[in-house]
Amino acid sequence: MAAVQLNLAILHGLPLERQRFEQGERIFLQDDPATHMYVVTSGKVQVITFGAVLENVGPGGMFGEMAMIDDGPRSAAAMAAEATEVIAIDQPMFHLLVQDYSEFSLAVMRVLAQRIRRMNESV
Repeated sequence: MAAVQLNLAILHGLPLERQRFEQGERIFLQDDPATHMYVVTSGKVQVITFGAVLENVGPGGMFGEMAMIDDGPRSAAAMAAEATEVIAIDQPMFHLLVQDYSEFSLAVMRVLAQRIRRMNESV
């Protein structure tokens, strides 16, 4: 199953912050409070829990979205596996994107569905 990728063109022109991380730099830790979700524009991010890599997220992939939905703390850590650039989306912008851009909403739902399917296969 191919990873869900967001068409980055839908974010073009929106007032979004870009952030850069060097290889091995942490983006957030498990249980941190969540302020943003992220979309990878270049590089690769590893989503990790208890030392195990849950997912490698490449360009067009997203991570950190779950906390934008339920206001909970981070369920895993995220670290740049190589030099990486991301678009940071805060909660007000996340809500705007979900409300106004069906392609964004569907991409978020597909990512969550894909992760649930992967978890079910591993049980």
